[in-house]
Amino acid sequence: MTAETTMNPKQRVALHAANLVEADMVVGLGTGSTANLFIEALAKRHRNENLNVTTVSSSAISAIKAKEAGLPVVSIDSLDELDLYVDGADEVTPDLTLLKGRGQDLVREKLLATAADQFFVMVDESKLVEVIGEKSPIPVEVMPEAWKLVFNQLKHQGGRGDLRLNASGDNVAVTAHGSLVLDMYFDHVDSLELTMILDTIPGVVEHGIFSDLATAVFIGGDTEVEEHWRQEP
Repeated sequence: MTAETTMNPKQRVALHAANLVEADMVVGLGTGSTANLFIEALAKRHRNENLNVTTVSSSAISAIKAKEAGLPVVSIDSLDELDLYVDGADEVTPDLTLLKGRGQDLVREKLLATAADQFFVMVDESKLVEVIGEKSPIPVEVMPEAWKLVFNQLKHQGGRGDLRLNASGDNVAVTAHGSLVLDMYFDHVDSLELTMILDTIPGVVEHGIFSDLATAVFIGGDTEVEEHWRQEP
């Protein structure tokens, strides 16, 4: 039995994405459990194959993990281009719209996803949905002083939800950008319409709907990885 046959779906999809990284690429690193496995797989290629790559992280924790694994890490403000961004997602629809933002680095994640020439998304089958918001609330990152005004506007649009609390539940969660997060649910509003609404409300710093950004979604299974590539218009 080989090491690959004993992999779980997250390990398999992370290895699949890491094997697509080419020499001399500047690679954005995502945040989360699957992204951590990608960092490990990429670092192994860097060591064993002398694969020359430069990385930039979407979060402090990913930067630490990458440095500990031996990957070269540069700061985001030193970049003027990015070849590839690789990250997970909380939900993926058939048209490759994503929901992200359970972590606290939504602004940097969307910045890297937008700036990259290619954006590869790693998920397992549990993340597949028909519509965004089917399983998870939609994170809306807001300016701290504006959260009530934004919340009221979202309620007028049919939203319901509340401020996200920290892990211990004794205070509000604060993002790496210094913002608060409203975790919102919307019934009968499609992701395109909701994106337009969220993009036009003052006080919204960023939100978790990633439309038309994924180049490909890789779905890890028990024995193989399924690829879904965005169809260019």
